[in-house]
Amino acid sequence: MRLFLFLIICQCAINSVKTHSASSPNVILLMADDLGIGDLGCYGNRTLRTPSIDRLAEEGVTLTQHIAASPLCTPSRAAFLTGRYPIRSGMAAFSRVGVFLFSASSGGLPSEEITFSKLLKQRGYATALIGKWHLGMNCESSNDFCHHPLSHGFDYFYGLTVTNFRDCKPGQGSVFLKGVQKSLVIPIEIAGITLVSLAIAQYIGFLKIIQQPLSYENLTQRLTKEAVQFIGRNTNAPFLLVLSYLHVHTALHASKDFRGKSKHGLYGDAVEEMDWSVGQVLDVLEKYNLSDKTLVYFTSDQGAHVEEISSSGEVHGGYNGIYKGGKSMNWEGGIRVPGLLRWPGVIQAGVYIDEPTSNMDIFPTVVKLAKAQLPSDRIIDGHDLIPLLQGKVTRSKHEFLFHYCNAYLNAVRWHPGNSGSVWKVFFFTPNFSPEDSNGCYDSHVCFCHGGFITQHDPPLLFDLSRDPEEKVPLTPETESRFYEILEVVHLAVNNHMRSLHAVPDQLSWDNLLWKPWLQLCCSSLLQSCYCDYDSEESLLEVHSG
Repeated sequence: MRLFLFLIICQCAINSVKTHSASSPNVILLMADDLGIGDLGCYGNRTLRTPSIDRLAEEGVTLTQHIAASPLCTPSRAAFLTGRYPIRSGMAAFSRVGVFLFSASSGGLPSEEITFSKLLKQRGYATALIGKWHLGMNCESSNDFCHHPLSHGFDYFYGLTVTNFRDCKPGQGSVFLKGVQKSLVIPIEIAGITLVSLAIAQYIGFLKIIQQPLSYENLTQRLTKEAVQFIGRNTNAPFLLVLSYLHVHTALHASKDFRGKSKHGLYGDAVEEMDWSVGQVLDVLEKYNLSDKTLVYFTSDQGAHVEEISSSGEVHGGYNGIYKGGKSMNWEGGIRVPGLLRWPGVIQAGVYIDEPTSNMDIFPTVVKLAKAQLPSDRIIDGHDLIPLLQGKVTRSKHEFLFHYCNAYLNAVRWHPGNSGSVWKVFFFTPNFSPEDSNGCYDSHVCFCHGGFITQHDPPLLFDLSRDPEEKVPLTPETESRFYEILEVVHLAVNNHMRSLHAVPDQLSWDNLLWKPWLQLCCSSLLQSCYCDYDSEESLLEVHSG
């Protein structure tokens, strides 16, 4: 009898472990910043060394048509967290500036939005965001933290609320000066506030500011250490970890262990250091026997920033492979990003899937895995990826994907259910400068309206299944279904537009501007907001409880 009871107890324990693995897996979401799809070995690069990221491809699924919901940081990250086009949350700009520049701006991801971190936290997950946020901080006072990660479902935050710029690293030139030097639209006062506040606007935490301004010294090691420690603290219960790298957004940085070691200068050094960090995360999963219980996802928020050239002339932007354009553009180079998913024993290994998928798909995928309920009071634009990753279906649920340039509908992708074609229709395209280049080098990024674009009537039409480089637009003479395809796309656009509702513009000029009363300062303005406790502790540490 005792033996029988012992066997029952053992079987229950085994079932408990299997249930944790299958129904409440750990989730690790790794997001690079401005990484080109052509920068990784698993996507064809032969000179940059990325063995750890490539290992995810070997042991999991490689998505070859994985699309960022926006070609810019702030709206792309908003879509990633909510599973919704950023236009739905007010996180798509009608002005020229499409991202937050200051921690002391009043715009941000609205509290009404539901993030996957909120839903997983409700299901008992420990939740952490380590690294870059870039979705706002405060609304009306310097301590309301209405947009902060801890207000969006994360128990623990260690990182930066905005991003890094070349302006913040001596000798790297100025993004701001280049972006506004030809502009008569942006008032001089705005540029002045920008330049004055850069030194203090970037590196602010919440509750405990550990370092201001940020030091790039061993930054990736510090972020990695925090990620590894978070995993170590949560080996016996499900956890969500979003590790959001600063690599490879400029200003580029690499620690002494990686500096000068790659074949592609400082950019290559940064990529290879990030790959090392991914390896550390995978190793700690093995150490605690968590690999089979953990879904790991790797991506970039958008494509490589092709216009990034240092003040000394060194290329500081990445490689988008065969794809045209890059960051800030809806050419494939700006939105086709790495999409790697690994979950041993649950999803396929060593498989390539060439179906349209989106970074918005992560929301319903992880919410369903955690057995949480998808919100029923709003449209979720993403789709659960698990059936596709397991090979139970072969077609993506995305018949249409809508590509926005800020708040302006720029292009539409149509993957008909009865065809292998992937049609892409452009209503306007950016004007490259110089004209024969692959980007907008004169202004550092491409813009979305006015004299910066060319409208197309009829729209440009490409079949990405035959022309992934978007080299030759189709015409009525070269495509017999030209007008039929445009008619279907216009109908889809009309249906999509009817699904949109007016929401506050989080990226209006009023919400973008630096507001001194929202500025957190770890010492005082008289002391230039300087502090550095990192020699004794860590970077910018935030945790609750």
